Amino acid sequence: MFGLSPFEKKSYELFNAFHDFEHDFFGSELTIGSFKTDIKDEGDKYILEAEMPGFDKEDISLEIDEEFLLLKAEHSQEKKEEDKNGNFIRRERSTGTYQRCFNISEIDADSIKATYANGILTLVLPKKTHEGKTTKRLIIE
Repeated sequence: MFGLSPFEKKSYELFNAFHDFEHDFFGSELTIGSFKTDIKDEGDKYILEAEMPGFDKEDISLEIDEEFLLLKAEHSQEKKEEDKNGNFIRRERSTGTYQRCFNISEIDADSIKATYANGILTLVLPKKTHEGKTTKRLIIE
């Protein structure tokens, strides 16, 4: 095994065994991972795709604050298991909030378009148009 660990091998194996026990016992369906983004430059615009599986459209918010775009997602989930008498065998709750901030100083913020389908949030971020440089001749008086 290769890796950086502050534990000696025996301690690390014990820690790893505990982690595996906890993971196997409680299961992993209540965990939320952070979302990953891909940004493509298409000349006149950027295309940002954020992977957000498990989120509903209503869980996601987009806010523009001056030159920054804040992408935020909140998710809550509850899992209940009861026996035949209605007593809890297991009851777990999970909440998570994830956010990413992007500098959009070179983006036409009024023209941003957002869509969400199949767990992928897609943003079309048009670049600001810079008028061509103009040359002006000054008259000396």
